[in-house]
Amino acid sequence: MGSVYDERPWLALYEDDIPRELVCEFDDVLGLFAATRRRCPDRVAITYFDGRLTYRELDELSDALAHHLVEQGVQRGDRVALYLQNVPQFALALLAGWKAGAIVVPLNPMYRSHELTRILDDARPVAVVSSETGWHDVLGVLARQAGVRIALTTSELDMQTRHDPRLFADLRRRPADDCSDLLEVARAHLGRTPPEITVSGDDIALLVYTSGTSGVPKGATNTHRNIAFNSEGFRARTRDKDGAGIFGLAPLFHITGMVCQLGAAIALGGRLDLVYRFHPGVVLDALAEHRPAYMIGPSTAYMALMNHPDVTADHFASLDLVYSGGAPLPSAVVDSFRERFGHYIHNGYGLTETTATATSVPAHLEAPVDEASGTLSVGLPTFNTVLRIVDDQGEDLPVGEVGEIVIEGPMVVPAYWNKPAETRAGIRDGRLHTGDVGFMDAQGWFYVVDRKKDMINASGYKVWPREVEDVLYGHPAVREVAVVGVPDSYRGETVKAYVSLRDGRTVEPAELVEFCKRRLAAYKYPRSVEVLDDLPKTATGKILRRRLRDEAARTAQEGRR
Repeated sequence: MGSVYDERPWLALYEDDIPRELVCEFDDVLGLFAATRRRCPDRVAITYFDGRLTYRELDELSDALAHHLVEQGVQRGDRVALYLQNVPQFALALLAGWKAGAIVVPLNPMYRSHELTRILDDARPVAVVSSETGWHDVLGVLARQAGVRIALTTSELDMQTRHDPRLFADLRRRPADDCSDLLEVARAHLGRTPPEITVSGDDIALLVYTSGTSGVPKGATNTHRNIAFNSEGFRARTRDKDGAGIFGLAPLFHITGMVCQLGAAIALGGRLDLVYRFHPGVVLDALAEHRPAYMIGPSTAYMALMNHPDVTADHFASLDLVYSGGAPLPSAVVDSFRERFGHYIHNGYGLTETTATATSVPAHLEAPVDEASGTLSVGLPTFNTVLRIVDDQGEDLPVGEVGEIVIEGPMVVPAYWNKPAETRAGIRDGRLHTGDVGFMDAQGWFYVVDRKKDMINASGYKVWPREVEDVLYGHPAVREVAVVGVPDSYRGETVKAYVSLRDGRTVEPAELVEFCKRRLAAYKYPRSVEVLDDLPKTATGKILRRRLRDEAARTAQEGRR
């Protein structure tokens, strides 16, 4: 007899005209892109300030670049690394790498020598595409040391003429003597195409390294099938809204931006609006100019937009659906955003290893909030996907019980790159053991409580940081929150909160402690609160609890000396 998860109770909540099982038209991303290019060649694929790139131009330029890569010696299965922000050249280089038969390795442009060295040593790319600034500042020396043979650079100033001073005031063209310029190479090879390759759905398309917020980054081997499935899944969930605009709020080097923005735009034959990197004022101006239909990004980005002095409801008036992904979404942020701008933020959940989306809140529904913990649901499993809640022995737990979240479906990666032991431990029989802790309710809604390793043990009681954070987000002065466990001589660990405040607001830490004390059990409320100007984050907007926890531990150790 199967468990409750095998019965998939969440299917009863799907809309009538949404398929229960998604049958994909394409098994690989290149097939998906080629079909879109044939269908709407002169439709705008990418905007970048005042720059425009059609699907025809994107195809021809990426063909030319792929021809150059093959000419320079890139072979099937080689790695091509991208060290770029949200610029059109990212999409050009990505498609060119795939057309050359390569595996693309997106690098976080905020990474510096330590992080980059570890990834380059593991992925061993033969080619890199970098911003001029990134090449001169850090990547150039490291790439040559790692044996990279082919290097292309490009400028964020290209493919647009506005040079918005909020982003580009300090940027200058910095061509590198030992590199070729990406756009010069592509334009010089226009009309040429790479040798035709046959791509299998099982071929690795991306080698995406986990953020490393809780340890050493691992390379997830996202296949062409993984990406094509979730890209087509977005199209199905939005009812094939052909040609719709998607705003690039999330970075493209992150799996959310890669699949839920670029992949989704290709599947829809839509337009992707890019603005180099996140700046609240620039984003608001671009939303008003381009009027996209969809937007997805981390909760911290929505908080920053809400706090901008010039924001109005009109900035978001064109949006049909607003999604959150990449960082936990507090229910207080959802309520505030809807109250001010009239849009409900649809929550979702996924990991690099699930090629972005594993659950989402359907367009016609709102996510419930768990009464006991105040946790907002992350939604229902998406097409062809089963989530389970398991105990420490891997056995399914009943409805409502808290355990580890395990995911199986067509978007789960087959392995970690060069890490057989980690693959055996984390991806067993096609099931991803996430390390996240949560539960499912009777209707099939899933809730993420926290990361296993973030659990605080205070005098034997379990405290999940998310629950305390959600309470603090309800205080009107609080902008961002991170809760961690800190060493305590009596309790073993105790709860500490770090907060940043909304512009123009002040509050004493003692008031925030009392605010929590009135709303949480005695063992859960923070014994101390520290106010910071800003909380440390990854480039994707995820708050770095680990950095705060390490700092608190160091401070406690120094205090004992």
